[in-house]
Amino acid sequence: MRSSDIGKEVIKKELPLIPKSPGVYKMLNQKGDILYVGKAKNLPNRLKSYVSEKNHIIRTERMLSQTAKLEITITANESEALLLEANLIKKNKPKFNILLKDDKSFPFIFISNKDKWPQVTKHRGKKDKDGFYFGPFASAGSANWTIKMLQKVFQIRVCDDSTFKNRERPCILYQIKRCSGPCVGYIEKDEYKKSVDDAIHFVSGKSREIQKSLSKQMEAASENLDFEKASIFRDRIKSLNIIQSSQRVNEANLIEADVIAAYKESGKTCIQVFFYRAKQNWGNQSYFPRHDPEQNISEIMSSFLMQFYENKNVPKLIIINVDIEDKKLIEDTLTKKENANISISVAKKGSKAKIIAIAEKNAKEALNRKLYEANNNKNLFEGISKKFDLKNNINLVEIYDNSHIQGTNSVGAMVTFGEEGFIKKRYRKFDIKTKGAEQDDFAMLKEVLTRRFKRAMLESGNYLTLPDLILIDGGKGQYSVAKEVLNEFGLHDLPMIAIAKGKDRNSGNETFFYNGKSYKFERNDPTLFFLQRLRDEAHRFAINSHRSKRSKNLTKSLLDQISGIGAIRKRALLNHFGSARAVESASLDEIKSVEGVEEKVANKIYNFFHE
Repeated sequence: MRSSDIGKEVIKKELPLIPKSPGVYKMLNQKGDILYVGKAKNLPNRLKSYVSEKNHIIRTERMLSQTAKLEITITANESEALLLEANLIKKNKPKFNILLKDDKSFPFIFISNKDKWPQVTKHRGKKDKDGFYFGPFASAGSANWTIKMLQKVFQIRVCDDSTFKNRERPCILYQIKRCSGPCVGYIEKDEYKKSVDDAIHFVSGKSREIQKSLSKQMEAASENLDFEKASIFRDRIKSLNIIQSSQRVNEANLIEADVIAAYKESGKTCIQVFFYRAKQNWGNQSYFPRHDPEQNISEIMSSFLMQFYENKNVPKLIIINVDIEDKKLIEDTLTKKENANISISVAKKGSKAKIIAIAEKNAKEALNRKLYEANNNKNLFEGISKKFDLKNNINLVEIYDNSHIQGTNSVGAMVTFGEEGFIKKRYRKFDIKTKGAEQDDFAMLKEVLTRRFKRAMLESGNYLTLPDLILIDGGKGQYSVAKEVLNEFGLHDLPMIAIAKGKDRNSGNETFFYNGKSYKFERNDPTLFFLQRLRDEAHRFAINSHRSKRSKNLTKSLLDQISGIGAIRKRALLNHFGSARAVESASLDEIKSVEGVEEKVANKIYNFFHE
């Protein structure tokens, strides 16, 4: 029996029980892990192809050889099956599916329509506030640039409500002409509202109309001999002209569209997404979906589209650079999802082809950079193996460091590096829990490694996979402690290197410890620079984690320790007195005078500090 026949037998047994309807099928291994998720208009017909076809591609053969169970979910129609398939792929990340790894939310710009003095802010997540949302922007940088332009032209506030309500004089943004000073009454409400409305129109793509409106207002101010006001409008028109000239030309006049181009080379693919809204280019983002090298670009694009839009708003037009078989089905599915007509266009000529060509060029350049980095990293891994005579191949390195100040807010940190670079989702920070270990580097390292590898042993398959190499910031002492922990868990063969700085802590004079020997590198050795880079990233992450923890502890006020003092009363007291220490030295009558603090609560606060 061929190995793939195992999966075929599983499917054969289930086939008579499967109804002829649309749905989703899941192939699972003996552990219950999902290997593959697929959808079908007619489930039995689709599954029969796995049984009847004799020569499957290698990927399918491997999948069938591991299949021990088949699960079916019936849906009302093929569109529902397509959406469910995308959802299950993103949720379970099956090893034989095409996977979109980067799935972060995109930033929007939000302007409230309920505030008396609306602010412009960057927004991520649910759109549950009343107001105007503009986006998505490809990155925080694109959104920040647009907010900066809105400040320059329309001088809308960006400060939070608490800061706004408690200002007595304008901040520096007023001095540099990026805010009109509504916090201190330097602008009338009607005039400010007009600026906000103009900003909304501008981001909606009506910049020419805004320019005409500003010109009229400047002329009116000049006729009324209000030259100061006229100069404000003149400066706004200048800023608007600069923005318009710096914006990239949208040749295809795209009002609401995503331009998506895929480029495949050496078995890997980059998909570039450009966001066009209100005739403006709001940035682009690169994606590198995980897939089998044999899969064609059409399959990859189809899978990408459904996974990408599964939890995002879909624009009216999607322009792509490759033909896809299930284009009509995806259009219908996205149309039902959005309750609006969605069109997918394959750009082949005209202005759309020019825009897709730019996106494809970006995809090609991004993929070439990625392939170069991966190849370079592979060579650097080989450099480590050669220098330390390691017997195993290196594909994954974990680097450890600690951070604390005189034993306070002690944190251990772990970062991970693979062939494609630092893997942020595998970063971990460890708040030190062992009493007495807070300022003992050896004890801290022991706790961090024990917690990391104990979990790996107890939760095998559900926690982080083991690395091929461990790198520790430290010398012989740290090496000995770490080796003791690894031996305790039976990880005798897992290689580990300690990196210690020289006497003067000079970078470049490091000593490395491995397997009872010490090693040095030539100062210009690229492998040395690589190991320093790994060590420095762990150090950066450890320090940032420590600072974050320390910052949280510093913001905890003495007022938090008083029962009955919630966030609103705490804010009122701090706004009135300036600090918790000032509340401590205040008299009972002074505490009573704070708005929202009744006599009973005032007594409780006073007694807390004076009993």
